[in-house]
Amino acid sequence: MRLLVKGGRVIDPDNDLDQIMDLLIEDGIISQIGIDIDQTGAEVIDARNMLVCPGFIDMHVHLREPGFEYKEDIVTGTRAAAVGGFTAVCCMPNTQPVVDSAPVVRFIREKAEKAGLVRVYPIGTISKGQAGQELSEVADLLAAGCVAISDDGKPVVKANVMRNALEYTKMFGIPVLSHCEDMELSQDGQMHEGYFSTIYGLKGIPAAAEELMVARDIRLAELTGGHIHICHLSTKDSLELVRQARARGVNVSCEVTPHHLTLSDEILGDYDSDAKVNPPLRSAEHIQALIEALQDGTIDCIATDHAPHHREAKDCEFQLAAMGISGLETAVAVIMDRLVQEGQLDVYDMVRLFSCGPADILGLDGGTLNIGARADLTIIDPAAVRKVEPEKFQSKGKNTPFKGQILTGWPYITIVNGKIVAREGSIV
Repeated sequence: MRLLVKGGRVIDPDNDLDQIMDLLIEDGIISQIGIDIDQTGAEVIDARNMLVCPGFIDMHVHLREPGFEYKEDIVTGTRAAAVGGFTAVCCMPNTQPVVDSAPVVRFIREKAEKAGLVRVYPIGTISKGQAGQELSEVADLLAAGCVAISDDGKPVVKANVMRNALEYTKMFGIPVLSHCEDMELSQDGQMHEGYFSTIYGLKGIPAAAEELMVARDIRLAELTGGHIHICHLSTKDSLELVRQARARGVNVSCEVTPHHLTLSDEILGDYDSDAKVNPPLRSAEHIQALIEALQDGTIDCIATDHAPHHREAKDCEFQLAAMGISGLETAVAVIMDRLVQEGQLDVYDMVRLFSCGPADILGLDGGTLNIGARADLTIIDPAAVRKVEPEKFQSKGKNTPFKGQILTGWPYITIVNGKIVAREGSIV
């Protein structure tokens, strides 16, 4: 099978490529990139005025299965990923049972293979039962197919457990993905602590609740030589801690979400629980610091922290509502519309943050358009205008604060293994 992507702006930061070119896929492999490639016998995708990118990777997704299939399952989650422009996702382990054993890893991989849409890379737990007391059987998890470990959803409170995790994973060359939260400081918090939490009468979560744990985990990475990755980083001082650590040679990386880049705590004035998330939406000064960190390279990748919930978990009193945003289907469009279109983020950097950025952190085979590489591509129409309509989401989770908004710049086609799996918001 031959598939020719013709006349698009091919952007591949891994190879320092940004040029109007053709790209030929044969039998699921990228076979040529050049000008005026012969299209004889090929299915042609007219990519003029489109962005042709390495397949986007979301390294922080909650697929909810096993155990919480009423919120999301692997089939609906991967369908959401495909229409959202992602060719691969990494699923977090806070399921039921948690991903702390090889059989659970194998279950996830088998379900993903049957779904047959996008690649799914499981992430195992740091601790058994996600209880924070004892290390999981990390070697067994990796042998079964995990690409990293994390207790995301819960911080690892015991410093010695995190230290042991960093020392042990160093042998395998994988990162520890840390949910940085001091639970005593954040307890019962509903939103970012600041001016608007006072005005709205909601208990605040101080930025320090994140920053204290970021500082601790960076110190432990420095002590052990392990690789610490900070999940959903959201504050100005957390960024400064990362910068200082890198200057000292610490192996630390970090991610940021589209909602923390584009939404502030001010929007919670209407008590819309779809904007209730952990870490909370921050104030304008933190958002500006995050955007500057995208520009200067401090932030390594953008990840959605896709957290779908059933309607009852959100359609209730704000204080009782679950935290989380369903983000797979809007992430690319939000970044294109709010940052790229407004000149706050170069499109080349946007592609890097969604492709080779996460691939490099996790050591994945992807994020590039190398000749001979698997043909995973994300094609974006920067001129496409669409309204966010949660009722049409592939995901079971309709909980998005972007509902009803008009965004410009959407995924056009998603290609996995040389096969078109999604086109213009629909599964093929």
